Amino acid sequence: MSGTSLDGLDVALCEFNTENSITEFKLIASETFLYEPIWKERLQNAFDASAEHYFKLHSLYGQFISEKINLLLKNNHETADYIASHGHTIFHRPQLGFTTQIGCGATIAAKTGINTICDFRSLDVALNGQGAPLVPIGDRDLFHEFQSCLNVGGIANISFTKNRKTEAFDVCIANMALNYLTETIGKSYDDEGKLASAGTCNQNLLEQLLSLESNAQSLGREWFETQFLPLLTNPEIELNDKLATCVEYLALKISQVLNENDLQSVLITGGGAYNIFFIERLKVHFKGRIHIPNDDIIQFKEAIIFAYLGYLRANENSNTLSSITKASRDSIGGCIYLGHN
Repeated sequence: MSGTSLDGLDVALCEFNTENSITEFKLIASETFLYEPIWKERLQNAFDASAEHYFKLHSLYGQFISEKINLLLKNNHETADYIASHGHTIFHRPQLGFTTQIGCGATIAAKTGINTICDFRSLDVALNGQGAPLVPIGDRDLFHEFQSCLNVGGIANISFTKNRKTEAFDVCIANMALNYLTETIGKSYDDEGKLASAGTCNQNLLEQLLSLESNAQSLGREWFETQFLPLLTNPEIELNDKLATCVEYLALKISQVLNENDLQSVLITGGGAYNIFFIERLKVHFKGRIHIPNDDIIQFKEAIIFAYLGYLRANENSNTLSSITKASRDSIGGCIYLGHN
């Protein structure tokens, strides 16, 4: 799994067992392979690449993924029945009928010798869905003890069950904005939100951010770059103040969703779970119970869930909920490339 925050490639080796319609999982091994500057640059610039360069990168990134998978398996003396590879989203345009994640599944299967499942979103988009979010089925089946699940990565997304119906959507831009700002001073992220906590929320900028609207169920880098990012370029606002404002925006947007849906508890994962200042600001606006899990779940929950989506695909069970993506029906998403005869 590679997310919009461009931290690195998350690889999780998981085991699943289903009995009496209840699925249990075990995380056997996991590692985040941080992106070197060259890979960050490649992925950031892929949006503007020529068709030839794009497909070259698609193949190269598939080789990169397979190398890291082989390394994790070798270091832990393990094997795998399947690889479920989300890849890295470059274009997500469901309104135009397509979504693309680079990281060639055929290359991964060839280089690892393991059956590889990829391209989880395209079938849902072809069925007039948003192709996202896909994680809620994992939240529902694997983390059902929590009333709601919030992942704060590049984009903050939430899922919860209300009136026996699972709902999920992207809430707002999160670490995508915070990391963009810190990278202007050579830092990949704001450790524990210390820089933001030293700043002051700029009310004018906050109101501008809050006034942004997206009618889409899911957000992408394109929306961030065209709608959100231009508001962060004001040179008259200090960096720490911009960070503080973005954190306040994040806390307000998330608390609004939690409060409006009468949710009393939330499980928080993703990099935002380590942002102490964000958690403090969220507690100001949301009075329910906030649960921060152990590091393995914080860092690898989405990778675990994409492994689960692969598990469902391999067993030909639905892994995409139309009630969430707004597609015409539930579907079994994912292409399978055979890694061996």
